[in-house]
Amino acid sequence: MVNRPYASAFEKFAAGNPDILCLSADLTSSCEIDGFRDRHPDQFVSLGMAEQNMMSFAGGLGLAGFRPFIHTFGVFMYRRPYDQLMASIAYPRRKVRLMGFLPGVTTPGGMTHQSIEDISVMRSIPNMTILETGDATEVESICEAADSIDGPVWCRVLRGSVPRLFDTPIRVGEMRELADGDDILVVTSGICTEEALRARSALKKAGLSIRHLHLHTIKPFDHGALLDHIGSVRHGVITLENHVTEGGVGSLVAETMADAGVGKRLVRLGLRDTYAHGGSRAYLMRYYGLDALALVRGIEDLVGQSFGIGEDDLDAARVDAVHSLVKAEAL
Repeated sequence: MVNRPYASAFEKFAAGNPDILCLSADLTSSCEIDGFRDRHPDQFVSLGMAEQNMMSFAGGLGLAGFRPFIHTFGVFMYRRPYDQLMASIAYPRRKVRLMGFLPGVTTPGGMTHQSIEDISVMRSIPNMTILETGDATEVESICEAADSIDGPVWCRVLRGSVPRLFDTPIRVGEMRELADGDDILVVTSGICTEEALRARSALKKAGLSIRHLHLHTIKPFDHGALLDHIGSVRHGVITLENHVTEGGVGSLVAETMADAGVGKRLVRLGLRDTYAHGGSRAYLMRYYGLDALALVRGIEDLVGQSFGIGEDDLDAARVDAVHSLVKAEAL
Protein backbone atom coordinates (compact mmCIF):
# COMPACT_ATOMS: atom_id res chain seq x y z
CA MET A 1 0.00 0.00 0.00
CA VAL A 2 1.14 3.54 -0.77
CA ASN A 3 -0.19 6.49 1.24
CA ARG A 4 -1.23 9.60 -0.70
CA PRO A 5 0.68 8.76 -3.91
CA TYR A 6 -0.89 11.67 -5.81
CA ALA A 7 0.48 14.25 -3.37
CA SER A 8 4.11 13.39 -3.99
CA ALA A 9 3.64 12.58 -7.68
CA PHE A 10 2.04 15.91 -8.55
CA GLU A 11 4.60 17.92 -6.63
CA LYS A 12 7.47 16.04 -8.26
CA PHE A 13 5.99 16.62 -11.71
CA ALA A 14 4.82 20.23 -11.38
CA ALA A 15 7.25 21.93 -9.00
CA GLY A 16 9.49 24.42 -10.76
CA ASN A 17 7.58 24.28 -14.05
CA PRO A 18 6.06 27.76 -14.40
CA ASP A 19 3.69 26.66 -17.19
CA ILE A 20 1.87 24.27 -14.84
CA LEU A 21 -0.62 25.83 -12.44
CA CYS A 22 -2.44 23.99 -9.68
CA LEU A 23 -6.11 25.00 -9.39
CA SER A 24 -8.28 24.04 -6.42
CA ALA A 25 -12.01 24.37 -5.83
CA ASP A 26 -11.95 24.59 -2.04
CA LEU A 27 -10.96 20.91 -1.64
CA THR A 28 -7.21 21.38 -1.43
CA SER A 29 -6.37 18.92 1.35
CA SER A 30 -9.07 16.52 0.15
CA CYS A 31 -7.31 16.29 -3.22
CA GLU A 32 -3.86 15.95 -1.62
CA ILE A 33 -2.43 19.23 -2.92
CA ASP A 34 -2.21 21.09 0.40
CA GLY A 35 1.53 20.41 0.63
CA PHE A 36 2.04 21.75 -2.89
CA ARG A 37 0.06 24.87 -1.97
CA ASP A 38 2.26 25.49 1.06
CA ARG A 39 5.59 24.88 -0.70
CA HIS A 40 4.81 26.35 -4.13
CA PRO A 41 2.33 29.20 -3.61
CA ASP A 42 3.29 30.92 -6.87
CA GLN A 43 1.92 27.96 -8.82
CA PHE A 44 -1.26 27.56 -6.78
CA VAL A 45 -4.64 29.24 -7.39
CA SER A 46 -7.62 28.77 -5.05
CA LEU A 47 -10.91 29.44 -6.83
CA GLY A 48 -13.30 28.45 -4.05
CA MET A 49 -16.61 26.67 -4.53
CA ALA A 50 -17.14 28.24 -7.94
CA GLU A 51 -16.53 25.42 -10.39
CA GLN A 52 -18.22 27.12 -13.34
CA ASN A 53 -15.88 30.07 -13.00
CA MET A 54 -12.94 27.69 -12.53
CA MET A 55 -13.59 26.01 -15.89
CA SER A 56 -13.70 29.30 -17.77
CA PHE A 57 -10.66 30.54 -15.84
CA ALA A 58 -8.75 27.37 -16.75
CA GLY A 59 -9.74 27.75 -20.38
CA GLY A 60 -8.31 31.27 -20.35
CA LEU A 61 -5.09 30.02 -18.78
CA GLY A 62 -4.84 27.42 -21.53
CA LEU A 63 -5.29 30.12 -24.16
CA ALA A 64 -2.44 32.08 -22.52
CA GLY A 65 -0.09 29.08 -22.77
CA PHE A 66 -0.42 27.64 -19.28
CA ARG A 67 -1.29 24.01 -18.53
CA PRO A 68 -3.69 24.13 -15.56
CA PHE A 69 -4.32 21.03 -13.45
CA ILE A 70 -7.81 21.35 -11.94
CA HIS A 71 -8.41 19.52 -8.64
CA THR A 72 -11.77 18.74 -7.08
CA PHE A 73 -14.16 15.82 -6.59
CA GLY A 74 -15.18 14.44 -9.97
CA VAL A 75 -18.90 15.20 -9.56
CA PHE A 76 -18.20 18.89 -9.10
CA MET A 77 -16.17 19.06 -12.31
CA TYR A 78 -18.82 18.05 -14.84
CA ARG A 79 -22.35 18.14 -13.39
CA ARG A 80 -22.48 21.76 -12.29
CA PRO A 81 -20.04 23.37 -14.78
CA TYR A 82 -20.91 21.27 -17.86
CA ASP A 83 -21.54 24.22 -20.17
CA GLN A 84 -18.25 25.91 -19.26
CA LEU A 85 -16.40 22.60 -19.59
CA MET A 86 -17.75 22.23 -23.12
CA ALA A 87 -17.43 25.82 -24.32
CA SER A 88 -14.23 26.99 -22.59
CA ILE A 89 -12.16 23.79 -22.49
CA ALA A 90 -13.33 20.98 -24.79
CA TYR A 91 -14.45 22.98 -27.85
CA PRO A 92 -11.22 25.05 -28.15
CA ARG A 93 -9.18 21.96 -27.12
CA ARG A 94 -7.35 23.66 -24.28
CA LYS A 95 -4.56 21.80 -22.48
CA VAL A 96 -6.49 21.55 -19.23
CA ARG A 97 -5.95 18.49 -17.01
CA LEU A 98 -9.10 17.66 -15.03
CA MET A 99 -8.10 15.64 -11.98
CA GLY A 100 -11.33 14.16 -10.65
CA PHE A 101 -11.21 12.49 -7.24
CA LEU A 102 -13.72 10.08 -5.64
CA PRO A 103 -14.66 8.09 -8.76
CA GLY A 104 -17.76 5.92 -8.44
CA VAL A 105 -18.34 4.25 -5.09
CA THR A 106 -14.92 5.05 -3.62
CA THR A 107 -16.72 7.48 -1.28
CA PRO A 108 -19.52 6.85 1.24
CA GLY A 109 -20.83 10.35 0.48
CA GLY A 110 -23.81 9.12 -1.54
CA MET A 111 -25.23 10.55 -4.75
CA THR A 112 -23.94 14.08 -4.22
CA HIS A 113 -20.31 12.93 -4.14
CA GLN A 114 -20.24 9.72 -6.22
CA SER A 115 -19.11 10.24 -9.79
CA ILE A 116 -20.92 7.31 -11.40
CA GLU A 117 -21.72 8.53 -14.94
CA ASP A 118 -18.72 10.72 -15.75
CA ILE A 119 -17.20 8.34 -18.31
CA SER A 120 -20.51 8.26 -20.19
CA VAL A 121 -20.48 12.05 -20.34
CA MET A 122 -16.80 12.43 -21.22
CA ARG A 123 -16.85 9.78 -23.95
CA SER A 124 -19.48 11.83 -25.76
CA ILE A 125 -17.46 15.07 -25.65
CA PRO A 126 -15.27 15.70 -28.73
CA ASN A 127 -11.54 16.35 -28.10
CA MET A 128 -11.68 14.76 -24.62
CA THR A 129 -9.16 12.12 -23.48
CA ILE A 130 -10.15 9.84 -20.57
CA LEU A 131 -7.71 8.14 -18.20
CA GLU A 132 -8.49 6.10 -15.08
CA THR A 133 -6.09 5.01 -12.33
CA GLY A 134 -6.25 1.51 -10.87
CA ASP A 135 -3.25 1.42 -8.54
CA ALA A 136 -0.49 3.54 -6.98
CA THR A 137 1.79 3.25 -10.01
CA GLU A 138 -0.91 4.65 -12.25
CA VAL A 139 -1.65 7.44 -9.79
CA GLU A 140 2.06 8.28 -9.75
CA SER A 141 2.19 8.43 -13.55
CA ILE A 142 -1.16 10.11 -14.24
CA CYS A 143 0.24 13.65 -14.33
CA GLU A 144 2.88 12.90 -16.95
CA ALA A 145 0.43 10.82 -18.98
CA ALA A 146 -2.22 13.56 -18.93
CA ASP A 147 0.27 16.29 -19.72
CA SER A 148 1.41 14.42 -22.85
CA ILE A 149 -1.97 15.10 -24.52
CA ASP A 150 -2.55 18.07 -26.83
CA GLY A 151 -6.00 18.83 -25.47
CA PRO A 152 -8.17 18.38 -22.37
CA VAL A 153 -7.85 15.21 -20.28
CA TRP A 154 -10.37 13.76 -17.82
CA CYS A 155 -8.67 11.73 -15.07
CA ARG A 156 -10.27 9.46 -12.47
CA VAL A 157 -7.80 9.67 -9.59
CA LEU A 158 -7.54 7.46 -6.50
CA ARG A 159 -6.46 9.03 -3.23
CA GLY A 160 -5.56 8.01 0.31
CA SER A 161 -4.07 4.54 0.75
CA VAL A 162 -3.71 2.91 -2.69
CA PRO A 163 -2.45 -0.60 -3.53
CA ARG A 164 0.45 -1.15 -5.91
CA LEU A 165 -0.55 -3.69 -8.56
CA PHE A 166 1.65 -2.72 -11.52
CA ASP A 167 5.32 -1.88 -12.03
CA THR A 168 5.08 0.14 -15.25
CA PRO A 169 3.53 3.59 -15.77
CA ILE A 170 0.49 4.51 -17.84
CA ARG A 171 1.14 4.47 -21.57
CA VAL A 172 -1.71 6.42 -23.14
CA GLY A 173 -3.68 4.43 -25.72
CA GLU A 174 -2.53 1.02 -24.51
CA MET A 175 -4.13 -1.60 -22.26
CA ARG A 176 -2.57 -3.95 -19.74
CA GLU A 177 -2.76 -7.69 -20.39
CA LEU A 178 -2.75 -9.26 -16.91
CA ALA A 179 -3.54 -12.85 -17.97
CA ASP A 180 -3.61 -14.57 -21.36
CA GLY A 181 -6.13 -17.42 -20.99
CA ASP A 182 -8.38 -18.67 -23.76
CA ASP A 183 -11.80 -19.36 -22.16
CA ILE A 184 -13.16 -15.95 -21.11
CA LEU A 185 -12.05 -12.36 -21.59
CA VAL A 186 -12.39 -10.19 -18.46
CA VAL A 187 -12.11 -6.43 -19.00
CA THR A 188 -11.82 -4.19 -15.93
CA SER A 189 -10.79 -0.67 -14.98
CA GLY A 190 -10.06 1.35 -11.86
CA ILE A 191 -10.69 -0.30 -8.50
CA CYS A 192 -12.50 -3.21 -10.14
CA THR A 193 -9.22 -4.60 -11.43
CA GLU A 194 -8.11 -5.33 -7.87
CA GLU A 195 -11.40 -7.20 -7.34
CA ALA A 196 -10.90 -9.26 -10.50
CA LEU A 197 -7.44 -10.24 -9.30
CA ARG A 198 -9.00 -11.54 -6.07
CA ALA A 199 -10.99 -14.05 -8.11
CA ARG A 200 -8.14 -15.27 -10.31
CA SER A 201 -6.93 -18.23 -8.24
CA ALA A 202 -10.45 -19.51 -7.49
CA LEU A 203 -11.39 -19.39 -11.16
CA LYS A 204 -8.18 -21.19 -12.09
CA LYS A 205 -8.94 -23.94 -9.58
CA ALA A 206 -12.38 -24.25 -11.16
CA GLY A 207 -10.68 -25.01 -14.46
CA LEU A 208 -11.30 -21.70 -16.20
CA SER A 209 -8.63 -20.08 -18.33
CA ILE A 210 -9.06 -16.31 -17.96
CA ARG A 211 -7.71 -13.60 -20.24
CA HIS A 212 -7.69 -10.34 -18.27
CA LEU A 213 -7.32 -6.79 -19.60
CA HIS A 214 -6.99 -3.68 -17.44
CA LEU A 215 -7.93 -0.37 -19.06
CA HIS A 216 -6.31 2.85 -17.91
CA THR A 217 -7.01 4.60 -21.23
CA ILE A 218 -10.71 4.71 -22.08
CA LYS A 219 -10.49 7.35 -24.79
CA PRO A 220 -8.73 7.08 -27.23
CA PHE A 221 -9.25 3.34 -27.40
CA ASP A 222 -7.47 0.59 -29.34
CA HIS A 223 -10.47 -1.26 -30.81
CA GLY A 224 -8.27 -3.52 -32.92
CA ALA A 225 -6.33 -4.79 -29.91
CA LEU A 226 -9.56 -5.55 -28.06
CA LEU A 227 -10.95 -7.47 -31.03
CA ASP A 228 -7.77 -9.56 -31.18
CA HIS A 229 -8.24 -10.49 -27.53
CA ILE A 230 -11.93 -11.29 -28.05
CA GLY A 231 -10.98 -13.53 -30.93
CA SER A 232 -8.60 -15.44 -28.65
CA VAL A 233 -11.28 -16.68 -26.21
CA ARG A 234 -13.94 -19.36 -26.61
CA HIS A 235 -16.89 -18.28 -24.50
CA GLY A 236 -17.22 -14.52 -24.53
CA VAL A 237 -16.51 -11.31 -22.65
CA ILE A 238 -17.37 -9.89 -19.21
CA THR A 239 -16.74 -6.31 -18.10
CA LEU A 240 -16.59 -4.97 -14.53
CA GLU A 241 -16.47 -1.25 -13.82
CA ASN A 242 -16.93 1.30 -11.02
CA HIS A 243 -19.53 3.16 -13.07
CA VAL A 244 -23.01 2.77 -14.48
CA THR A 245 -23.26 0.06 -17.15
CA GLU A 246 -24.53 2.60 -19.70
CA GLY A 247 -21.86 4.53 -21.55
CA GLY A 248 -18.79 3.24 -19.71
CA VAL A 249 -16.37 0.38 -20.33
CA GLY A 250 -19.15 -2.14 -20.89
CA SER A 251 -20.70 0.04 -23.56
CA LEU A 252 -17.29 0.66 -25.11
CA VAL A 253 -16.74 -3.09 -25.45
CA ALA A 254 -20.30 -3.63 -26.71
CA GLU A 255 -19.89 -0.96 -29.38
CA THR A 256 -16.58 -2.46 -30.49
CA MET A 257 -18.12 -5.93 -30.78
CA ALA A 258 -21.24 -4.67 -32.59
CA ASP A 259 -19.27 -2.57 -35.08
CA ALA A 260 -17.12 -5.58 -35.95
CA GLY A 261 -20.03 -8.04 -36.07
CA VAL A 262 -18.64 -10.20 -33.26
CA GLY A 263 -21.20 -12.82 -32.28
CA LYS A 264 -19.86 -13.79 -28.87
CA ARG A 265 -21.80 -13.08 -25.70
CA LEU A 266 -21.07 -10.06 -23.50
CA VAL A 267 -21.95 -9.63 -19.80
CA ARG A 268 -21.65 -6.09 -18.41
CA LEU A 269 -21.29 -5.59 -14.65
CA GLY A 270 -21.54 -2.23 -12.94
CA LEU A 271 -24.15 0.05 -11.42
CA ARG A 272 -27.39 -0.95 -13.14
CA ASP A 273 -29.48 2.18 -13.73
CA THR A 274 -29.23 3.22 -10.09
CA TYR A 275 -27.60 5.77 -7.82
CA ALA A 276 -25.55 4.35 -4.96
CA HIS A 277 -26.29 5.17 -1.35
CA GLY A 278 -23.79 5.87 1.42
CA GLY A 279 -21.60 3.14 2.86
CA SER A 280 -18.08 1.75 2.91
CA ARG A 281 -16.44 0.91 -0.40
CA ALA A 282 -16.45 -2.84 0.32
CA TYR A 283 -20.13 -2.77 1.31
CA LEU A 284 -21.16 -0.77 -1.75
CA MET A 285 -19.19 -2.99 -4.13
CA ARG A 286 -20.86 -6.08 -2.68
CA TYR A 287 -24.34 -4.51 -2.57
CA TYR A 288 -24.24 -3.26 -6.16
CA GLY A 289 -22.38 -6.21 -7.67
CA LEU A 290 -18.98 -4.63 -8.39
CA ASP A 291 -16.74 -7.01 -6.44
CA ALA A 292 -14.91 -10.31 -7.01
CA LEU A 293 -17.89 -12.47 -6.11
CA ALA A 294 -20.10 -10.56 -8.55
CA LEU A 295 -17.52 -11.23 -11.24
CA VAL A 296 -17.60 -14.95 -10.47
CA ARG A 297 -21.40 -14.99 -10.68
CA GLY A 298 -21.24 -13.11 -13.97
CA ILE A 299 -18.80 -15.62 -15.39
CA GLU A 300 -21.08 -18.45 -14.28
CA ASP A 301 -23.91 -16.75 -16.14
CA LEU A 302 -21.72 -16.33 -19.20
CA VAL A 303 -20.77 -20.00 -19.44
CA GLY A 304 -24.03 -21.38 -18.05
CA GLN A 305 -22.36 -23.34 -15.29
CA SER A 306 -22.01 -23.02 -11.50
CA PHE A 307 -18.52 -23.49 -10.04
CA GLY A 308 -19.44 -23.48 -6.36
CA ILE A 309 -17.12 -20.56 -5.62
CA GLY A 310 -17.92 -18.59 -2.46
CA GLU A 311 -16.36 -15.68 -0.60
CA ASP A 312 -14.05 -18.01 1.33
CA ASP A 313 -12.55 -19.23 -1.94
CA LEU A 314 -11.49 -15.74 -3.03
CA ASP A 315 -8.30 -13.96 -2.07
CA ALA A 316 -8.69 -11.75 0.98
CA ALA A 317 -10.44 -8.44 0.46
CA ARG A 318 -8.66 -5.22 1.30
CA VAL A 319 -10.88 -3.10 3.55
CA ASP A 320 -10.17 0.63 3.79
CA ALA A 321 -10.91 2.47 7.00
CA VAL A 322 -13.59 5.09 6.51
CA HIS A 323 -11.73 7.38 8.91
CA SER A 324 -8.02 7.57 8.14
CA LEU A 325 -5.11 9.95 8.58
CA VAL A 326 -4.38 9.69 4.85
CA LYS A 327 -7.74 11.26 3.99
CA ALA A 328 -8.81 14.77 4.89
CA GLU A 329 -12.36 13.71 5.77
CA ALA A 330 -14.54 10.60 5.85
CA LEU A 331 -15.57 11.00 2.20
